Amino acid sequence: MEKYTHKPDLVISGGTLLTMVDGAAPIEDATIRIHSGRIIGIETAPAGFTAAQGALDRIDAKGCIVMPGLVNAHTHAAMTLFRGYADDLPLHQWLFDRIFPAEAAFLSDDTVYWGALLGCLEMIASGTTCFADGYFFQDATARAVQEAGLRAVVAQGVIDFPAPGVPDPADNIREACAFMERWQGVSDRITAGLFCHSPVTCSAATLKAGAAASERFGAPFQIHLSETLGEVDQILRQTGRRPASYLDQLGILDGRMTAAHAVHLDPDEMRLLKERSVRLVNVPESNMKLASGVAPVTSLMRLGIPMGLGTDGCCSNNNLDMFQEMDTAAKLSKVFSADPIALTARDALRMATSLGAEVLGLDSRIGTIEIGKAADLIVIDLQKPHLHPVYDPYSALVYAASGGDVRDTIVEGRILMRNRSFLTLDAAEIMRKVSAVAQRITTATAGLNQTSVAPASNQGA
Repeated sequence: MEKYTHKPDLVISGGTLLTMVDGAAPIEDATIRIHSGRIIGIETAPAGFTAAQGALDRIDAKGCIVMPGLVNAHTHAAMTLFRGYADDLPLHQWLFDRIFPAEAAFLSDDTVYWGALLGCLEMIASGTTCFADGYFFQDATARAVQEAGLRAVVAQGVIDFPAPGVPDPADNIREACAFMERWQGVSDRITAGLFCHSPVTCSAATLKAGAAASERFGAPFQIHLSETLGEVDQILRQTGRRPASYLDQLGILDGRMTAAHAVHLDPDEMRLLKERSVRLVNVPESNMKLASGVAPVTSLMRLGIPMGLGTDGCCSNNNLDMFQEMDTAAKLSKVFSADPIALTARDALRMATSLGAEVLGLDSRIGTIEIGKAADLIVIDLQKPHLHPVYDPYSALVYAASGGDVRDTIVEGRILMRNRSFLTLDAAEIMRKVSAVAQRITTATAGLNQTSVAPASNQGA
């Protein structure tokens, strides 16, 4: 028996452990020791209840899978406010006639706070422990993350149009920098960043200034890239180059960039993204719902490009369930490539854990279960009819499980949800507050003039 210097605060024992370390096999009847938010021990031999002796707390994971918390590498948490508000519409009508007017009228520090809290609540409930967020009024989102106990890269949205909280586009980079300054060093769990919406909605000057600011603050530079054919065609008309080549010409295509969607890429762009060490995020359900297309995931991963997985915002998905996203990503890749072994269950799970952490620059801290890393873990209850029998735990998680099968959610050793009960957030109050906002939106938008307006949000959410 290994001797530990520190008495554990928490011990998780008895479950099947998936460390998500490359090449590592599942560990049966594993025991994980946690102290001060870090993993200090992993025992491979059966330890039973005696493993928890001296620990302040214990989780019995018998009959469960224990694994790293999921990483939602691209979302807009506060858009839970608009879940189901504008479904089954063409992209342009969805954006300009419904989403943009609603955001302009109803987004505020208060509404974003409650919308982000609802997003955090949903992510805790479905096993996401870390997410990358880009939106407006991001001080409110950061406060929500802090209160919920989650980990996040929270990025202030930048767009060259009047935006919620930033009515003068000339202030967009300055506001983003002020946000990053306010949140630097406030919490180890929050990384403040900047999110330039897209090459279509941000000028060359804005894109270069945003990339420079991200580098100065040591934050990822987030952007939407090649989401739609319309975006590609517009950039081609304006610059004579495809989007990835255009960003490279600006000198901002590099390893700091995290680009979401990446649907419409030609082979030269794929090779360029690889050469520049750009990190990508696949958001299959949003791409499907808005008919944007299917990202060439298997081709990109074959090139060795780090690729995470994200849900996008709730008004274009309509949920934040990363289990559902993994299932969709794997199956869609098989259909798109006509190859039944494309994007295996294990690879889909890597996208949602270790690769997602790498994409966000957090792989030294999270994404796998290893001694010294942060104790961001989830426990999945296998005692369900749809999860029996289990021949392969990776297959069971990706093709059969859902977010509702997550029993316990832990971030930095702190239990955020235990036996499906929330310990950091008041679910009833959050849902009541968001329902009140939704009622205001329903009442007011009945009389909105449904005409095109200047964008105030994220193309493709």
